[in-house]
Formats: sequence, structure tokens, C-alpha cells
Amino acid sequence: RHSMLPRHVQRLGRDCITHWNGSQILCLNSPVSSCMRWAGHYPPWASFPLPISADFSANWRFHPFFGPWRQFQISNWHLDNYTQSCCFHLPNPSMKSEGEEPLTKKRRLSGQDDTSTPEQETNLSNQKEVSCLSAAQNEEKHGSKKGIIKRHWEYFCQQSRTMKITKNKGSDQSSTGSEAAFDFTVMSYNILSQNLLEDNSHLYKHCRQRLLFWTYRFPNILQEIKELDADVLCLQEVQEDHYRAEIKSSLESLGYHCEYKMRTGRKPDGCAICFKTSKFSLISSNPVEFFRRDIPLLDRDNVGLVLLLQPRFHCKASAAICIANTHLLYNPRRGDIKLTQLAMLLAEIASVAPQKDGSFCPIIICGDFNSVPGSPLYRFIKEGKLNYEGLAIGKVSGQEQFPRGQRILSIPIWPKKLGISQNCVYEIKQQQKEENAGEKLEAAKQDNTQEIVITSEKLSSKLRHHFKLSSVYSHYFPDTGVPEVTTCHSRSAVTVDYIFYSAANDDTAAQPGAEDSFCGGLKLLGRLALVTEKDLWTVNGLPNEKNSSDHLPLLAEFRLIEQ
Repeated sequence: RHSMLPRHVQRLGRDCITHWNGSQILCLNSPVSSCMRWAGHYPPWASFPLPISADFSANWRFHPFFGPWRQFQISNWHLDNYTQSCCFHLPNPSMKSEGEEPLTKKRRLSGQDDTSTPEQETNLSNQKEVSCLSAAQNEEKHGSKKGIIKRHWEYFCQQSRTMKITKNKGSDQSSTGSEAAFDFTVMSYNILSQNLLEDNSHLYKHCRQRLLFWTYRFPNILQEIKELDADVLCLQEVQEDHYRAEIKSSLESLGYHCEYKMRTGRKPDGCAICFKTSKFSLISSNPVEFFRRDIPLLDRDNVGLVLLLQPRFHCKASAAICIANTHLLYNPRRGDIKLTQLAMLLAEIASVAPQKDGSFCPIIICGDFNSVPGSPLYRFIKEGKLNYEGLAIGKVSGQEQFPRGQRILSIPIWPKKLGISQNCVYEIKQQQKEENAGEKLEAAKQDNTQEIVITSEKLSSKLRHHFKLSSVYSHYFPDTGVPEVTTCHSRSAVTVDYIFYSAANDDTAAQPGAEDSFCGGLKLLGRLALVTEKDLWTVNGLPNEKNSSDHLPLLAEFRLIEQ
């Protein structure tokens, strides 16, 4: 296969020479530190230039044919003699050398503590990314699946189309006065933390390496946000150092106010909710930590964030909208933790969203729930109830076709000291409701009271929440029945991201939910259509040239309806 190279060079390890294929190119006048360079001088026993790794001390492994080390030492072979005029760029992730592996992975493989400072790591990483991007400028001409994912806007209301056209012409909703309907858009987007990408590089073997650098990905992500122009952003996997360095300032320059909650423990990413200050003002920001030191079940570092926003242009000064964002635990075999985390989020929403008359304000819940449509966890969100008696923990999220977690959920799932009832509200509020109900029951007959107690005992394996929630997306294409996809990488392509909302009674796009206890609600006007797995692989899956996360952004337009 390598007719132009001697046989003994063909047998060199992958740290020195890699196979020629369509994705490897010869880059001229590109001083790339992580690529292969040709030595300007070489030993007298070699009749051709030999390739040397730039990271000589870390990567070089001699093949036996090179002869004794002493002979190599006396030869005129020095790092100073390396020419900067040409290099081989090796973007194929399956042929990565040790020097190209993420720093965290290198530490794990070597078993040694990292003695470099964070500044040194950052500088090294930035130099590598910039140089490899420079070396790959001409790579666009070679063998990659290119294209743009075609996603169209689906309207549920003709008035929405008219409003969007008017908005594009430059009208301001504030100019229409207090009688105008309040329309707004919400995006949910898992932007893929760079740290998690590097720690799970096996999921992105289909991607060119240059597409995985943060310096390449962030401009693409920011451009997507600019183009979709949502009024509210719910972002997951927002890496803390990137958030502080550039994400927050970039979004603020676009007119957003940002609220951020980092994961607990040593996890470097978190959730953010950003809203346009021209459309909303902040009433309260309420972070939720799912880790509890005193509860063994809750030993994971996932978080949530709940904001109460007030529309700036609306007929009622007391109008409010509750926006929640979360990223639940991934582990398919720990449905007990997932359900408990969800209950904690719902309890926080229930404490934030009540209005003076006792009803809830409109609610939107976004996030990566690591659960598929039709799973018990998904049904619980939409239906407002779940009888988990006899349910295996591995079946809660529906992520695995043949779940390995066969242990049955305990009754109750979480301990009483968590302070959250089976109705997914904080126990203090639940006790207040029970006391009020108790006063009314004092006049009732004794036998009727006994029936109520017995019924309560039978419901001990039933979870409930009091929100009437619908999903923005239907999860299957109606004409074909093919599933919609929100995430796609080397291992799977499924739906795990959602936007749930409290639907108004006249919302034709809403699905039946739990009891209606809302003051008005939200009417779904439109959504950005999703695509199939087949569609995504026509552009080489995710991430790709244009879409720089392994998730797609979800986008919906709502109208606030008053009671």
C-alpha cells in the first residue's frame, strides 16, 4: 500500500507514521507543533529523511531497525535542525497520537499528577488548536460529508406567521401598547461542554478532530444563537471557564441577561438561563442542587435553575412566567435518582410559580432529561402521575432497549428527610394544605375519614404533580412514524431534550394533562422542526461543519394567555 516508502518505514508505529487516506493532507508553510515534521539532517545510515514527532521526548519510540542508541546519539540530529516548511496534518481521530489526546485523558492514562499550571494548560491547548486550524484550512476540499441540516418553521397559528413577518420588518412589540398579545420564543440547547467532549472522545470518532476544538465550535454555536434569536435561552453543559471568559459577555452583547448555576462537586459545567432584557425583567432566580450529603441516594452533582420572569409589555403588571432548566443524570440504570432529581425540580417550581390567588403562573420546563419519549419518566411529566410499584430502575428512562438495572424501585423512592412529598412539593407547603383540609374534614363522618386514610395508603407508590404540561414536539413524524432526533453521536441517535409548557385551555397543539390549576396559560404558536437520524448522517452526524454540538437546539414560540 505504501509503494513510495521503504518497507521498514511502513512498519513504524502510529506515533511516527500514519496511513495515507483522503483525510490526510500535506500542509505547506504551516508550523504546526502537533504534526509530523521532516528532519533537516538525518543519520548517515538512513538514505531518506525520517519523520520526527514535534513532541520528541514524549512520543518517540524507536523501531529495532534503527540500530544502537549510541549510533543515533552521535548523528547530527537535533530539534534545532527541524524545518518549519512542511508537515503532515493527521486529523483522523482513530489514529491520534498520545500528544493529541485531551490533557485529562493523558493524566488518567499515565497515572501521574499533572504538575502544570492551569495557565500553561490553557496556553498549550490554545496554541495547538490555532495551529491545527491553520493547517486544516484547505481540508474543505477533501472527502468530508458537507451540507446544512434543513429545518423549517412549523406554524400552529396563522397569526404567528403574520406576527413573525411584522417582527422581521422591524416593528417593536412595545409600540402596540398594553392591548397587544405577548409573544415570545424559547430555546433549549445542550451546547456540549468541551471537558465532557474530551472525556468521552469515543462518542465522536466519526468527527474530524479540528471540528471538536472549542475555538472552532464556539463561533458556530454563537452564530446559531444569533440566527435563531430566541427571547429566552435555556442552555445545558455550559462549561464554567468558557462561560466566564466568553459565553456570558457574548450573550450580554446580544441583549441577554444571564443566570448560571454550576454543577456541584468538581464538575466544571452547569445550566444557564438567559433572557432578553427588552422582553423580560427578573423577579427571582432559584438554583436547585440535586446533591445531598446526608442522603446516599442523592450523590450526583446535577443541578437545575428556576427563574421567575415578568413580561415588560403586558396588560397585567402582576403577570409572570416561570422558566426552569435542568440536565438530569445520564446513567440509564439509575431511574431512582432521575425521578428524585425531577421531583426536586418540580418542588422548586411549585414554590416559585404560585400567584396570589393560589393558581400557578404559566410554566416552561426545558432541558436534557436523558429519557426517551414514552418512558415512565416522560409520561410522569406529561400526565402528572406515575404508579412506580414494581417498576425496574433500568426502565424509568427508556434509554436501553434491554435495561441492565433490574432492581425494583423502593417505596418510597426517596427518604422522608428530603422534605418533598409524593406530590412533588415541599413538605411544609403540603402540611399547610393538609391542615386546611383537616379543618374541613372535622365535620365529616368517621367512616368517611377511614376511607380517606386507606386510599392514602394505597397511593403511597404513586407520584403526582399539579402542573398541566404538554410537549412542544410530538417526537414522531406524522406521515411516516419515523422518530424525531435531538442528539446524535457515534453510539446513538434519540430524543432526550424537551420543552414542556403549561398549555392554555384553547391551545389546539396541547396534549391532555393533569388538573388545570393555572391562571391562563401558554398557547404554542410554532416550533422549529426537528429531523430524523437519516437526515443527520447525511451531514456526518453531530457535531459537524455547521452544527457544533452533539445536540440540536429546540425552539418554540408561545403566546401568553390570561384567564
